[in-house]
Amino acid sequence: MTLERETKLRAPATFALPELSDVPGVIPTRSEPRRFATVYVDTQDLRLARWGCSLRHRAGEGWTLKLPRTSVGATVVRDELPFAGEARRLPDEASDLVAAYARGADLRPVVRLRTVRRRVALADERGTAIGEVVDDEVSVMDGPRVAARFRELEVEAATPEPDPRLEAVVSRLVVAGAGPTDGTPKYQQALGARASAPPDVVAPELDPDASTGEVVRGAIAASVVRLLRHDAGVRLGNDLEDVHQARVATRRLRSDLRTFREVLDPEWDASLREELGWLGGELGTVRDLDVQLERLVGLVEALPDEDRTVGERLVAERAGRRDEARAHLLEAMRSDRYVALLDRLIEDARQPAVLADAAPAPAAMALATVMERPWKHLKAAMEGLGPASPDADLHLARIRTKRVRYAAEAVEPVFGKGARGFAREAAALQDVLGEHQDAVVGAAWLRDAARSGARRAFVAGQLATLERFAAAAARDRWPDVWKRLARKRLRFWP
Repeated sequence: MTLERETKLRAPATFALPELSDVPGVIPTRSEPRRFATVYVDTQDLRLARWGCSLRHRAGEGWTLKLPRTSVGATVVRDELPFAGEARRLPDEASDLVAAYARGADLRPVVRLRTVRRRVALADERGTAIGEVVDDEVSVMDGPRVAARFRELEVEAATPEPDPRLEAVVSRLVVAGAGPTDGTPKYQQALGARASAPPDVVAPELDPDASTGEVVRGAIAASVVRLLRHDAGVRLGNDLEDVHQARVATRRLRSDLRTFREVLDPEWDASLREELGWLGGELGTVRDLDVQLERLVGLVEALPDEDRTVGERLVAERAGRRDEARAHLLEAMRSDRYVALLDRLIEDARQPAVLADAAPAPAAMALATVMERPWKHLKAAMEGLGPASPDADLHLARIRTKRVRYAAEAVEPVFGKGARGFAREAAALQDVLGEHQDAVVGAAWLRDAARSGARRAFVAGQLATLERFAAAAARDRWPDVWKRLARKRLRFWP
């Protein structure tokens, strides 16, 4: 996988690439023009394109998948993954990575392009590559006939980091006649307006005058989008944050359903929460092991050299258990049950089952009391805590802190910076209590691991002690953090 950083420009048919040799720090090398035949595959309703994905086969190069992009101005950063194979057979790995977007719909050729490419390699004075300029003349084919033509320039960086030399190259191209582009990829330009239509679900922008139905729809849609955006990353397994974000999405969805339950159809609410609980459990097992493993690796690095080998064996055990959990998660994500849940979430994000009499009501009035119950439960949990409270009680307080935070974030569009400030302080308390829980869980596993072999017991005991120190430090911190959250002026609800 490569991380692609590129700047796109549109050019007229008469555009001529300027000389770039006088750009400071840049040595250009022009290549002979090349010709490509490319076919893009998608669903009939262009689900991949509408989510910002592309999946193509190029003769002589194989398959390439580009996952949804992030943009700053004209500069695009996205994951690009190559796969070997012939055009007649879509690689299973590529199909798997777009499964959340396709959701069982057939992937088929949707557009064919012929491209004449002129390339200018860019290097520094030592010959180190810094990027390239690509000038593409694109023909959109309708069988043997050319249906449309356009021209596009790309300045692509050799590394993901910004480079002022490439910015100077872009400026030179603009002076020569290239112009700004809206960043629409070539295949989307070729496919037309349908490819630029909104994806299956969009999180709406809300204002304080939003109705109850709009707020509920916005909260659900935001989490569904988050889940779908991180699905491919979970499958790839290259970034632990993807599992974390997918788990947050499922937890937040369940929390939002709890927050809004007074205005939701009870049967709809219960069945959806049950399915989200299943998925959240699968993601949660992997996420918890990721956290434990990350903590354990850090602790082992602090061991004396003579104990590190035993520590690394403990790390390997946790890694093996994490790999097993990940395999189980991927099996679940490749099941019909998961696809059915995604389909349902998309439909529910468009039209959640808000009670008919509540949906049109102003959210500022109808949702004014949603904070009362989670705040009451949190206060009861926190006021019962003391210096010697059981670990389980602190864990319960953390769960209730998370619920009150998510509730505040769910109604932030209506209650504005008051809800935002409250949620920020709740997140700080959640972090401290989370650190305590993570340390407690780590210490418990290490105590179990210490039961076989004297040397292993000695090393595991050292590591467990470090975790207990971390738990004790979190115990010392949480009362002050709670005091900040408990300030009456932070409460934004009546």
